[in-house]
Amino acid sequence: MSSMDPSLDWLENPEIFKVNRIDAHSDHWFYEKMDQLKLEDNMILKQNLNGKWRFSYSENPSLRIKDFYKESFDVSGFDYIEVPGHIQLQGYDKCQYINTMYPWDGHDELRPPHISKTYNPVGSYVKFFDIKEELKNKQTFISFQGVETAFYVWVNGEFVGYSEDTFTPSEFDITNYLKSGENKLAVEVYKRSSASWIEDQDFWRFSGIFRDVYLYAIPETHVNDLFIKTDLYDDLKNAKLNAELKMVGNTETTVEAYLEDKAGNKLATSDKLQFSNELILSLEVQNVSLWSAEEPNLYTLYILVQKKDGSLVEVVTQKIGFRHFEMKDKVMCLNGERIVFKGVNRHEFSARRGRSITKEDMLWDIKFLKQHNINAVRTSHYPNQSLWYRLCDEYGIYLIDETNLESHGSWQKMGDCEPSWNVPGSLPEWQDAVLDRAASMLERDKNHPAILIWSCGNESYAGEDIYQMSEYFRKKDPSRLVHYEGVFWNREYDKTSDMESRMYAKVVDIEEYLNNDPKKPYISCEYMHSMGNSTGGMMKYTELEDKYSMYQGGFIWDYGDQALYRKLPNGKETLSYGGDFTDRPTDYNFSGNGIIYSDRTASPKAQEVKYLYQNIKLNPDAKGVTIRNQNLFVKTDKFDLYYKVEKEGKLIQEGKINASIAPGEEKYVGLPFKNFECLEEIVLTVSLKLAEDTLWASKGHEIAFGQKVIKKKEAANNKSSDFKMKVVHGDVNIGIHGKDFKVIFSKQEGGIVSLRYAHKEFITRTPKTFYWRATTDNDRGNKHEVRCVQWLSATVGQKYVDFSIEESYSKIALCYTYELPTIPTTNVKITYEVSKDGEIKVNVLYNGVNGLPQLPVLGMNFRLLSEFNSFSWYGMGPDENYIDRCEGAKLGIYESTPVENLSKYLVPQECGNRTGTRWVQIQNEKGEGLKFTYDKEPFEFSVLPYNNMELENALHQEDLPPINFTNVNIIGKQMGVGGDDSWGAPVLSEFSIDSSKDLEYNFTISHIK
Repeated sequence: MSSMDPSLDWLENPEIFKVNRIDAHSDHWFYEKMDQLKLEDNMILKQNLNGKWRFSYSENPSLRIKDFYKESFDVSGFDYIEVPGHIQLQGYDKCQYINTMYPWDGHDELRPPHISKTYNPVGSYVKFFDIKEELKNKQTFISFQGVETAFYVWVNGEFVGYSEDTFTPSEFDITNYLKSGENKLAVEVYKRSSASWIEDQDFWRFSGIFRDVYLYAIPETHVNDLFIKTDLYDDLKNAKLNAELKMVGNTETTVEAYLEDKAGNKLATSDKLQFSNELILSLEVQNVSLWSAEEPNLYTLYILVQKKDGSLVEVVTQKIGFRHFEMKDKVMCLNGERIVFKGVNRHEFSARRGRSITKEDMLWDIKFLKQHNINAVRTSHYPNQSLWYRLCDEYGIYLIDETNLESHGSWQKMGDCEPSWNVPGSLPEWQDAVLDRAASMLERDKNHPAILIWSCGNESYAGEDIYQMSEYFRKKDPSRLVHYEGVFWNREYDKTSDMESRMYAKVVDIEEYLNNDPKKPYISCEYMHSMGNSTGGMMKYTELEDKYSMYQGGFIWDYGDQALYRKLPNGKETLSYGGDFTDRPTDYNFSGNGIIYSDRTASPKAQEVKYLYQNIKLNPDAKGVTIRNQNLFVKTDKFDLYYKVEKEGKLIQEGKINASIAPGEEKYVGLPFKNFECLEEIVLTVSLKLAEDTLWASKGHEIAFGQKVIKKKEAANNKSSDFKMKVVHGDVNIGIHGKDFKVIFSKQEGGIVSLRYAHKEFITRTPKTFYWRATTDNDRGNKHEVRCVQWLSATVGQKYVDFSIEESYSKIALCYTYELPTIPTTNVKITYEVSKDGEIKVNVLYNGVNGLPQLPVLGMNFRLLSEFNSFSWYGMGPDENYIDRCEGAKLGIYESTPVENLSKYLVPQECGNRTGTRWVQIQNEKGEGLKFTYDKEPFEFSVLPYNNMELENALHQEDLPPINFTNVNIIGKQMGVGGDDSWGAPVLSEFSIDSSKDLEYNFTISHIK
């Protein structure tokens, strides 16, 4: 578009989305001298403008200071603001989190492309700068890497340009606007524009200059754009590299290229060509090492622009990965092999900086992904910072690069599909804007081997406009495939996507598709909604990988919680969610979907993901281990195979060998196990660990494990004792006195009211059974609290109705019956059997009855004083696990504290559970404590500073009361947590509890000696 006077009308015109913005181009680096190459992250021809800028805020355009951009305008009265950064995180406007609704819903009655006149925050930015020496007397550009959502630019009082599209660079030629000495840059940023209708992503609604701003100058002859095409020959060993260049500048120059490997060896050189505006440099490369996430082999291409005398004008560097991605027989293949995406969706997010994340954040993220066997990322739902793509090239991550397009609220209302005023649809006035977004992404990112698939955006229904985007991708770059999930809602545009992509499809639905002559391979672009305590049943999805060749994996929603730090009245910081900033409308904590917390610490859910995404499967037995190498390209040689044998959690044998298993091969490897004759349980664990340091983890990092109980515990003879217990029959209580212990049972309260070992009291309240858990986000989403509310009543209103006692020389048995106020009623019997050595065997028997909803949990709560602040256990761990999320847990001995065991989900809920428990002991700092041991079958347990009702009633972690007790929950069985979605999907039936059947469990209470 040509130069014109700026107008606020542009904000509501979808056909005006750029004014004077230069064409998008590749993100390659360039230098004037070879010795500048060592400054890779700081090109000498680049001048960073990040830092403190002058800033003025207005709630709407009518209140803004209109003349702030003029050279004569004094901005000394303006505030300071940090660039890059969101204005909402620096004291202006307010943070708002919302999912599908448009953020103005209920405030303004609007339809596309119109925006509010009363609320449209404006940020007026000013930066003063001098041009650094290296940029002087050269053609100079200004680059805004990310501005939300629309902005106008002036330099030295002259209007430069206008741009929309929050997540791709906007660049302007400012050569003719610059002057010697101090220059004034003014930028006016609007939170809302017509673009806001197609940027309705599920995220925090920020605004401002949130990515880097910099100047760059180009040499007199410049490679303006570079498109690398690496065409592998059929043998996948040799390749032809074509570098398509767009040149500007001095025509009296030559251009050539050469390729180096990582060791600096020159492998191939192109012919030297005369300058042309468009030219192709070709190189034949022999015996290439292919790029994949498993082996991210990179080469460096150097392009030299020289004058006739041979002097260097410009050198361009570009990392190259040789790889071939294709659809072969309806299966997506990388370098000839079927690929399975073990992926996550990832927002750019930080609890302190929002989407204005740093290099340190990205490095933490990519190391976490690699350490947890995650091989793919969908850039939900917008192009990321350029650095992220370079890191994915280098570390090895497959990418679906997604266009900045989402119009969810325009076609889906309260879950129903209603596209009567959907944008962009097939509306011609929106087509150029969305095609521009596609081009801006592709042109910048096209040279990154990590990108296998272009995505047309997210949840924008379907139509001609998005179909044309897909056609643009195919024509411009046939080396990649095209993804778009939205055609699921409108099959008229099915050809938009090269693959069948669905969100939150149940396993049964996926199998139905795959069993009925599928035309396209299947991926779940979003699955396993990891909101709060979730990600249960994930193994049902990963099991499909081996069952169907056209099932090619999925992307968990999502990588990290989106929560922001907020100061409480007491000065402490807390992680907060939607609604905590008085933002309305809001979707509250629906942004808490991550396998990491927003402070970049791992959630317990990550343990399961890491295991289920293992590329190497290990299945041990008493003589060795079956190793199945599901890597596509990497042998197991780079890993050491560790094995260990444990007796009741204690190490009795260990060793290390190296096993070489080819990609795709399965092999049995014998291990030198001893023959252990003992009564105790024997557990064998095998692990594959890095044999050398890598970019993403140190030597010894475990990438896969397998475990098996090869000998179960045998029953031991009970020790005999000549000591006789004393039974004291009171009117209300029955006391049982033994050697160094005393326990009092109440006939009135229905259980233990005192338990003393070595004169230390352990009981604060009578232990009670419970049938209700603090509802999880998934429970609330599927109306668990409505369907199963009887079990809450049963927990609170259970009535003690009967008591009996049997006495013998060696043991005393007391039986209590509780009637539950359910419809129909049922009862639970609790039997305590006290033996002479002070052990108390507990039997809990629930009588099943027809007509009741599924049972959430059957457990018993022991409320101890808070001095008992540490615990250890022999069971599944180390992290929290449930019956539908325990594949990644290992059987072993672990320790923790009640506070550490409280998972930091945004809304407190059921947490901290462990399955397969053989014993757990809780103690104080003196070592005094209780031990709970399994009798017939391992039990589940949790140790927490709060009981279920305290967790249930809190909306935030900071709402929880002061810690007064340690709650020990010994659980016979708890339903799974689910995770197919968080708005209706129930826990799978095999991980639920049938209330019509009897349920019984046993455990023993004893003293830690």
